[in-house]
Amino acid sequence: MARINENYTRLPGSYLFSDIAKRVSAFTAAHPDRSIIRLGIGDVTRPLAPSVISALHQAVAEQADAATFRGYGPELGYDFLRQKIADVHYGRLGVKIDTDEIFVSDGAKSDTGNIGDIFAADSTVAVCDPVYPVYVDTNAMAGKAGHYQSSGHWDRILYLPCTQENGFIPEIPSPHVPAPELIYLCFPNNPTGSTINAIDLQDWVDYARRNGSVIFYDAAYESYITEDLPHSIYEIEGARECAIEFCSFSKTAGFTGIRLGFTVVPKELRIDGIALNSLWARRQSTKFNGASYLTQRAGEAVYSEQGQKEIRETIAYYQDNARVIREGLLAMGWSVFGGKNAPYIWLKTPQNLSSWEFFDLLLNKAGVVGTPGSGFGPAGEGYFRLTAFGSAENTAAAIERIRTLF
Repeated sequence: MARINENYTRLPGSYLFSDIAKRVSAFTAAHPDRSIIRLGIGDVTRPLAPSVISALHQAVAEQADAATFRGYGPELGYDFLRQKIADVHYGRLGVKIDTDEIFVSDGAKSDTGNIGDIFAADSTVAVCDPVYPVYVDTNAMAGKAGHYQSSGHWDRILYLPCTQENGFIPEIPSPHVPAPELIYLCFPNNPTGSTINAIDLQDWVDYARRNGSVIFYDAAYESYITEDLPHSIYEIEGARECAIEFCSFSKTAGFTGIRLGFTVVPKELRIDGIALNSLWARRQSTKFNGASYLTQRAGEAVYSEQGQKEIRETIAYYQDNARVIREGLLAMGWSVFGGKNAPYIWLKTPQNLSSWEFFDLLLNKAGVVGTPGSGFGPAGEGYFRLTAFGSAENTAAAIERIRTLF
């Protein structure tokens, strides 16, 4: 008789954003005449840059000609894109990354969820709290999380509280706590919008090196940094010996609909003499057939001089939305965080409302959709996330609706 993976049966409910979608769908069905402004899921709304569209059209035309047709591509990514990532993405930071350390994929979400495949099944894991749900749920599916507790925590995961008191930056675990083998860090952070400076990030790198831990560094939102802060963990001394970095084209270039990302695994990163670069290459070439030729040509166009100019204009558009949200809520006297170097605004719910109570209030009374902080972990209770990825018109209208409601 077939058996199921019992780890899946331990997962609580459904995925956070699926729950939100169900509630919004039910509300829309009951109130078809009400307009909804969606500032919940971090999906972009601006069209792809002209340079990207041109590259997509060219790639499609090539697929119509036998002389230029492409079938299966290299599982780890085409050299033309990997070289651009090395030269432009990391070159601008003064960081040296070899092309064979870059693994092109269909997005950072997939890679942050799949990276655990190359580590021991009983590896200990640390995550920030609140946290992007994928980090926790995929480890739970793999059996690394243990059992779900009534507190909202898993009993085998080390949670690193990120609170207003510590600036939403996780603190290095006490020497009395066994060091986790795998550590997830995301900066600029999803969901809090917080950032980490070079000194604090150096502390984490030093900690990982002392204890033989590996840092999974999600840099999906680095393009929104406007201050003097690290864009890559590889700007930090020693990081090549202890960190894997994940990057995305989704929020940088609006690729949420066509999917593209990449992961960097330095060749210096070894466990018991075994190179993780080789293990990840083996995993990807077996389980993944590579991102499409069309999307990789589109990704290449992002790194052209014109492409860089165009995506900066789009990012500036979303950054202005973040400013509108942040300033609008601050003017109401609310406690608001993020929104300066990140596309997310993290706010303390007013009137002591719970995260889901505030969600229901905004949806039912204002027609505005956000994300309950408790969906990101117990430390997110009493907080709420709004995104800057709507249109400028809808963003301004949402803040006016909220202001009128309160």
